[in-house]
Formats: sequence, C-alpha cells, structure tokens
Amino acid sequence: MFIVFEGGEGAGKSTQSAALADHLAQRGHAVTCTREPGGTPAAEAIRAVLLDPANAGLDDRAEALLFAAARGEHVARVIRPALDRGDVVVCDRFMDSSVAYQGIARGLGRERVADLSLWATGGLRPDLTVLLDVDPALGLARLEGPDRLEAEPLEWHQRVRAGFCEIAADDPQRYLVLDGSRPAEDLAIEIAARVDELLGDR
Repeated sequence: MFIVFEGGEGAGKSTQSAALADHLAQRGHAVTCTREPGGTPAAEAIRAVLLDPANAGLDDRAEALLFAAARGEHVARVIRPALDRGDVVVCDRFMDSSVAYQGIARGLGRERVADLSLWATGGLRPDLTVLLDVDPALGLARLEGPDRLEAEPLEWHQRVRAGFCEIAADDPQRYLVLDGSRPAEDLAIEIAARVDELLGDR
C-alpha cells in the first residue's frame, strides 16, 4: 500500500508520516518511510536546488520539471521496489504537491502538471492521501528559517491551500482530509485507524 501525506508548509506532514510509520512497524508491517523531493542521492541534490533561497526567481516551468525529475528517480529507485517487496510505503508529499504548487498556485495548469508527474512515475498513484489542512498563516508561523518556497507571500500559500482542497474534493474516496491545527496525537490516532481499516480490507 502506498500512503502519502500532503498539505501546505508547517501542516505537520513529517510528524504524522513518522508516527504512522512507527504504528505500522509495531503492527508487524514492513514499512518504507520517505519524502519528496528526495529519497535518493540524485533526488536530494535536486531538492537542494529547489529549496535554496539563492535560487529565488527560478522559472516556473523549470521548477515543475525539476520536481518531476526528482519524483521519477524516487519512484524508480525507492517507491516501486518497496511496493514490489510488499512494504507499506509512507511518503511525505507526492504528485498532488506539484499539482497544487505548480499547476494551481503557479498557474501552469492542473492537468498539465498532473500528466507530467504521471509520465515521470509510470502512472503511479497513492492508495490513500492524507491531507492535513491548515491555515497558511498558522503553518508558516511554525517554521524557522524559511526555504525558497516557504518564503513565498502568504497569498501564494493561500492559493496552494485552495488547490489541495480542490484536488481532494474531486476524489474524496482516496483522501482523508483532517484539520492540521488539531493536536498531533489526535490526528495520529485517526490516521492510524483509517490505515488499519484499509490494510484489513486487503
């Protein structure tokens, strides 16, 4: 099973990814916990370029292509091999981040960016996406030392949030949308219950 955490900056994705991975391991599942952009040396190098504030003003299309390149490498080297082994893969961000950030907030086109990611990954989609929805002002206030994307204006982050909500509303069966301002412990319990139910069905 392939489970992805999505949401804006400071929504708590890393915290909840780690909590779910721990929960699944305790229940005896083999788990691969990873993140985007990143997961392999090449993808981590692309991550460094994408998030470095020194690269402010990076062309929007170049940004989308770099995210897709990192994702293609990540899927080929980490995610698909783990799924083939029978692992549960828990990933902090995946293609919906590109659709929300570059397709919607950057205005490059939702379908165009989605198609780019699907081509890069051979059509891989998550079985479940957990969207941690949080007011961008609250999420950004949780951060220290913003990277290139975190430093974008609040209005841009509000477009990202609206993009995620739009994507989730169009495919409700694949999403678990939660209020990211709730206590982390409560969120972890609800997420674990949903994932346990899905794994039990299989």
